[in-house]
Amino acid sequence: MWLLGRLTPEFKTIANFRKDNPKGIRGVCRQFVVLFRELGLFAEAVVAIDGSKFKAVNSRDRNFTSAKLQWRMQEIEASIERYLVEMDSADRQEPAVAQAKKERQTDKITTLKARMKELEAIGVQLENAPDKQISLTDPDARSMNTRGTGIVGYNVKTA
Repeated sequence: MWLLGRLTPEFKTIANFRKDNPKGIRGVCRQFVVLFRELGLFAEAVVAIDGSKFKAVNSRDRNFTSAKLQWRMQEIEASIERYLVEMDSADRQEPAVAQAKKERQTDKITTLKARMKELEAIGVQLENAPDKQISLTDPDARSMNTRGTGIVGYNVKTA
């Protein structure tokens, strides 16, 4: 990155360079190994490091970040507002129909308010979490980006 001034070459450029300069690359690698041996930087132990992302048994719906929590709360508030508008429109209908609609809407609003209280409690836990993320099913799982999509899982490193 320093040598190229933060320019990022296309993958094909690097592949073509490797294909067009096999002797030079082998020579540089050989000299690199010789230099490391002369400096005594090689030890008898061999260490290999690898990392993998494993999906957890935790759905994305049960994993929360502050942005996701805010989004969910706004979604619930919008739903409650929508149900209140529907209740207002039900007031203009026949009493029997209006009463049935109001009861259904009231039940839905009660359920949403209970869910909002749960989300507020999760918000308190979220503030106390060290990485500002909570997974309800599996506390060790974290939301991660993988190839453009997100999973809830583990980033496992092995040496």
